[in-house]
Parts: sequence; C-alpha cells; structure tokens
Amino acid sequence: MLKSDDIRQIENYGSSVEKVSAQIERFAKGFPWLGIVAPATPGHGVQCLSEAEMDEAVAYAETAEVAGRCKFVPASGAASRMFKDIFAGLQTPNDAVRTLSENISRFAFYTPELFGPEADPAAVLLSPEGLDYGSKPKGVLKFHRYPDGEVRTALAEHLVEGQAYMRNADGSVNLHLTISEDHRSLFEEALEEVKRSYEERYGVKYEVAFSYQSKSTDTIAVTPEGRPFRKEDGTLLFRPGGHGALIHNLNSVPQELVTIKNIDNVAVERLLPLTARYKKVLIGRALELRDIIFGYLRDLDIASGAVVSPQQPYPYIPGINSPEEDYCATAECQDLCREIEQFLLDELCISIPKSGNCRDRVRAIRSKLNRPIRVCGMVRNQGEPGGGPFIVKAADGSTSLQILEGSQINPEDPAALECLKHSTHFNPVDIVCCLHDYRGQRFNLEDYVDEETGFISSKSYQGRPLKALELPGLWNGAMSDWNTKFVEVPLETFNPVKVVLDLLRPAHQNQ
Repeated sequence: MLKSDDIRQIENYGSSVEKVSAQIERFAKGFPWLGIVAPATPGHGVQCLSEAEMDEAVAYAETAEVAGRCKFVPASGAASRMFKDIFAGLQTPNDAVRTLSENISRFAFYTPELFGPEADPAAVLLSPEGLDYGSKPKGVLKFHRYPDGEVRTALAEHLVEGQAYMRNADGSVNLHLTISEDHRSLFEEALEEVKRSYEERYGVKYEVAFSYQSKSTDTIAVTPEGRPFRKEDGTLLFRPGGHGALIHNLNSVPQELVTIKNIDNVAVERLLPLTARYKKVLIGRALELRDIIFGYLRDLDIASGAVVSPQQPYPYIPGINSPEEDYCATAECQDLCREIEQFLLDELCISIPKSGNCRDRVRAIRSKLNRPIRVCGMVRNQGEPGGGPFIVKAADGSTSLQILEGSQINPEDPAALECLKHSTHFNPVDIVCCLHDYRGQRFNLEDYVDEETGFISSKSYQGRPLKALELPGLWNGAMSDWNTKFVEVPLETFNPVKVVLDLLRPAHQNQ
C-alpha cells in the first residue's frame, strides 16, 4: 500500500511508517463508542458553589503556593470560518452582509477612510486590497473599541485578562499561544503595539511564548474506500490532526498552574471583574484539589511503607513494585484506602473496581491519584454546539468525569441518547490545570491520552471526497486520564466570536 516514495515523504514529514500504518488501520476499525453512565449534573458531577464557597476559592487562589502560572491560548488557524457568511454574500448579498453594512461603524475595525460612503463593506473587510481579514488569524483582528479611542485585538484582551488573574509573585505574566508559523510576524506586530504600554498601565512584565502545531502530528487522509488519499502529483495527503495535537504544546509549558481559554473567547474590559472572579474560583478549586491529593499521596507513602528516593521519579513500595514480594497492607493503610476511595467517588465521580488483593488496591488508588488535574468551568445549556460533561465508564471498569462531543455518543444507543437528553451543561473551554506531581516533577502529559477517543470525519480535497482522522481532542481524549472536576460558571463569562456579527453583541460593545 505504501511505496518507497511514500516512506521518504512520511519520514521527511517527521512521522513514521508505523504511525501512518496505524492511522490507516484506525480508519478501518474506527473508534469505540464511549460508555456513558450518566450526564454530569448539579450535585452529581457539576458543582454549583455558593457565594461564600466562591469567596473561599478566590482566597485560596490568591494565597496558595504555585510553581509558576501560565495562560495557554489556542490561537492557530485563519479566521476564514468567522467570515463564511460574508464571503458567501460577496456575489449575492445575504442577511449577514446586510447586517454588516448597516452596522459597520459599530465594529472596532471601522474607519471612515476605509469604509467611505461609496465603499462595499464586505469587500473592504475581506479583499487583499482592504483589511484581508479572511486570511488573518483571529488573534490579530480588531475586536473592541473603547470610549477613549483605544482599539484592541483579541490578543490584546488576553494580555489584559492575564494580568487580572495569572500574575506571578514577581509581577510577571506568562502567556503561551499556539499559532500557525505563517502568522507569527502578525502576532509579533500585534504584541509589540501594546506590550510596553500595558506593562506600564498594569504594573506587570509580560513573557509571551509562541509555539506551532507540529507537522508530525498531522494525520494521513484516506479515500472513502480506506486507501491512502493521493494528490494530483501522486503524493500522500496529510491534514492537521485537530486541537488534540496541542497536548504536545501544552506538555512543553514549564509552569505548574496553567489556564486554557480559546483566542476568541474575550470580552470588553468592563466585564473583566466578573471574568477574573470566576477564573480565580476555578484556580482556587484546582489548587485545593491539588493539595488534598498531594496530602493523600504522602499519607499513602507512609502508610504503605514506601521508600522515597530523590533519584527515583516515583517511590518504591515493597511488595507493590515487585510482584515476587508478598504485600499485605496494614490496618492503617486499609483505612486510608477506604477514605481515599470515598473521596474519589464523592469529589471526582471516580469509582475503582474492587481489587482481589492489597497490592492491586494500593496500586490502583495511587494510579488514580497521581495524575494531572483539571478543573473545568461549565455553563448551562443554551443550545450551543459542542461538548458536554458526562460520567463515563472506562475499559477497566472505573468511572470518571469526561467532556464528550456528540460524535462520541452512539446514536443507536437509547440509554446514551437519554443521558444526552438530560445533559444540563456545556463546555466553554474554560480550564485550569495543575501539571506537576506531588514531588514537584512535571507530568508527561502524553502518558495520559486515551488513543481510543479520536474522530473520523468526512472532508474533501479539491472536490474529491476523503476521510480525515482527528487526534483525541485537547479537552476530550487528550485529557481523558486526568483527575477532573466540573464547576458551574455563568454564561456571561463565555463570549466567543464565532462569526463576525458576534462582535455586535453587548459583551463586545462599549457604547
């Protein structure tokens, strides 16, 4: 199936024949449906906090020790989908173009010089001779205009947000943006325009890093029959593997505490107090969960007789790590195991199948505790497309909290559809992560990806149909084996700009 020229192309791409062969095989066998136990709902997987509990979480966020903070912003890709309806209306005017024209002066990118009385607003907005916004990334587009005349891009609003809740003790604010390599100069220009003035205005020092989605994470496309898809010149077609590929970028972040929020989910600064408060609530809950888990792991080390050595990444537990040794937990250790199991069930909806002996029980509990942590904000369902929170059963029989997309749910399973019907919340991608273990070591995030949770979709290339393979999503399968908590946040904290007309909504207007 693969020729010698294919192998050279694959290796030059940074991939391997083994990886590509496994991807082709995946098209043939597909992905299993996820075993949904129940939707995560208030009191059963989604925490709805009182004002007093939120105050406590904010206080925890502001006082807990952290080995560095970083704001991680997925920002790659052009904004072409943001202007899909406007592109469609260039030849035959439609409602989107009419709304754009009638409200053109309300957009931050409007200037009388560009959008004069004789100008075609849609053409000025999208043509290379005008703003050429359809080929630029969302992060550098002008989103908001302020009463004093200041105009901010989406990137600028993330800088302002970052200083409000991700400031380190030394006054630094770290941001990591994943971008397209082709767009780097645009981001650097947008950053340079505001960086110094914002540092003076807010009393901070911005440290901004950019990274690219590695070509080696692209996946091969196949024909509808499952054969490798070839371009007109006979070479193989590779496509980006989706946002799940960004787990590799996230894995490079050295800081312990990381927040994740998409580039287009920003609002004008008058909403920043609300945004920052709820972000601190999530941060506080994440750090509190971290400290409880770290305490349990240290107690388990003592109760199980672990031998901890600075030279070893994980403790040696006699009888646990060596199968030839007998191991029987003490009464103290067994009491602690019961307490931890109840904590995992009550707080994280994690149930662990009963083990046949003490060795397996302690090993299973340690495995569930010692993993990356994420606390995800969830908003009430508003009919938005996208993933939602569910309790899912894994292949080993354990349960956990997961964010699922509709394509992961079996449409022919009545029980799964009933769970979907009673789902109450939606994932706005508002995530706080703790990426270090209880000994201060960074987790290798690639060890916690569930490879069985990718997607196969139907696409086309130059009018020819094909099948595309997406890697496990960043907040879906790529974080499948993390410890997860869901916390309700208000809809007002979720203000994405999916289409250009969204910029007319109140959260993006200062009039």
